[in-house]
Amino acid sequence: MNQSIMMPAIAAARDTILVVGHGSREESGNQEIREFVDMWRARRPGWRIELCFIEFAPPELNACLQAVAANSARVLVVPLILNAAGHVKMEIPEAIEGARIAFPQTEFLLAPHLTACDPVLAILKRRLRKAMGALDMPDPTTTGVVVLGRGSSDRGANGEMAKMARWLLEEGDHELVDLAFTGITWPRLEKVVQRQVTLGMRQVVVLPYYLYTGTLMQRIHRQVEHLRGQYPQVRFACSEHFGFEDEIFELMDQRVEDLRAGVPDSRLPCDGCSYREIAHDLGHGHSHSHTHDHAHAHTEAQPA
Repeated sequence: MNQSIMMPAIAAARDTILVVGHGSREESGNQEIREFVDMWRARRPGWRIELCFIEFAPPELNACLQAVAANSARVLVVPLILNAAGHVKMEIPEAIEGARIAFPQTEFLLAPHLTACDPVLAILKRRLRKAMGALDMPDPTTTGVVVLGRGSSDRGANGEMAKMARWLLEEGDHELVDLAFTGITWPRLEKVVQRQVTLGMRQVVVLPYYLYTGTLMQRIHRQVEHLRGQYPQVRFACSEHFGFEDEIFELMDQRVEDLRAGVPDSRLPCDGCSYREIAHDLGHGHSHSHTHDHAHAHTEAQPA
């Protein structure tokens, strides 16, 4: 067999792909991530894929990084996270730094999070079409849309969601596509719906910007039920989270393939950047390798 054909397979066998999930207080959310990874393994049987969580669920990020590093020539770290806030920009790179020191013979590459991109936009557009089909009057001119996400103190993470809401507006027929957050920052869902009703919207579609279920998804559905009672003249539709869509698997595939090919911009920009090091020196970085028996501040909304 041609040696050039065999080389990629040999290189791939030396790699471990480490999926990093956020982790949730709600075990059903963690279980969905495990199911996603099992499905991805089935789609990519030649890849060695492992899973860890930043918090709230085992296996924990730091310990898992070192465990896979001991048996890998290269570790490809791929965050299964939509927006980049403190966990993606600070904690994952810090954990990788520690693993690099402990295992200098192992190469570590960190991919970007899923980001605001056309594949995720395609999911939102499909969910919006389905929600509109379930309404009595599928008229986009009288139906407001609310893209609803976690919210963060990181303006870049909030900005990625704002980009998705804008793209949804520009590529559709809806006159109102607004952004709302479940915590940390504003506006909140109730305030956005109040505005849309005041502007004459007779129907409202809520599009949760979440990969998997959890406490926040449960809260969203309770909030929509409350809004139905508050505005009986308005029809509401609320879509589900979207972590099992084909586009998510394809994005994860692309992250791995780009890292292996050395594609420019295939690595997380803040991996090893001086700004993160300065922030760490000022005490802004933190790790979740400790227990959560004590209270401590977070720079982003608590996970679903």
